[in-house]
Amino acid sequence: MQLESLKMFVDVVETGSFSRAAQLNHVTQSAVSQQIRALETRYEQRLLSRSARQVTPTPAGERLFRGCKEILARFAEVEGEIREQAADVSGTCNVSAIYSVGLHELSNVQRELLRAHPKVNLRLNYRRSDQVYDDVILGAADLGLVAYPQQRAGVDIIPFREDKLAVVLPPNHALASKAKVALSAVAGLPFIAFDREAPSRKGIDKLFRDKGLELNVTMELDNVETIKRAVELGLGVSVLPQPTVYQEVSQGSVVAKPFAEGSFTRPIGILVRKGKYLSRASQAVLDTFKKLATADE
Repeated sequence: MQLESLKMFVDVVETGSFSRAAQLNHVTQSAVSQQIRALETRYEQRLLSRSARQVTPTPAGERLFRGCKEILARFAEVEGEIREQAADVSGTCNVSAIYSVGLHELSNVQRELLRAHPKVNLRLNYRRSDQVYDDVILGAADLGLVAYPQQRAGVDIIPFREDKLAVVLPPNHALASKAKVALSAVAGLPFIAFDREAPSRKGIDKLFRDKGLELNVTMELDNVETIKRAVELGLGVSVLPQPTVYQEVSQGSVVAKPFAEGSFTRPIGILVRKGKYLSRASQAVLDTFKKLATADE
């Protein structure tokens, strides 16, 4: 019995899928099935319960899963100790992020990395929120960045920061001269929103719905940059995270106003695959995220 077999078994349990476990281990689904059958033959009992929708461990499988996790975690620690003997932190960390977070949150991370770890290369890929989760689970990304993070099988969530939301208006709008803008005032205006399935859209809709208000959505766009351009053209107003409009506000192409009812925020989370050993480069990137998040508190 090899570590690869134990890892495949753990991946099947954590993802609930033979096909995803195969993708994680860069083998065929048939190869994963063969490894699981070999384990079941070794222990002379069923380890997994297979249904049309998901794969779950039997009681014996659950005990084996816990033991495998301990073995794999200890092996990762030993590997890490060996790698720590290297003098410099170097390598590449692949990060998948939704567009609004990646573009506006990572500039500070990249500057700090360049200062502290000049041999670490942060490779950023902009994706939809659901694709970010898949990238992390399937190993295409070492870390993920999403707004309004949701618990999913196979993923750990590390809180990163809370971005303040603001009402974003054209400079010549009637509300642009107000110190603060009420939610009720925004609800009565043509509103430019994120796509319906975007977590940021759902979070903003809930913000208004909790106050008994409904937005008058006249446009739905797929990223923050196009929303900002539409506001600049006077096609409507929007609610966006303040960091995403710093440049436009400084240039005078839009104005961003706080809410009269108080401060509202958009949470951002860092995604890491459960049980994943992070390379020194990826750990350096994660530590930089945590450092900057603490500095902002």
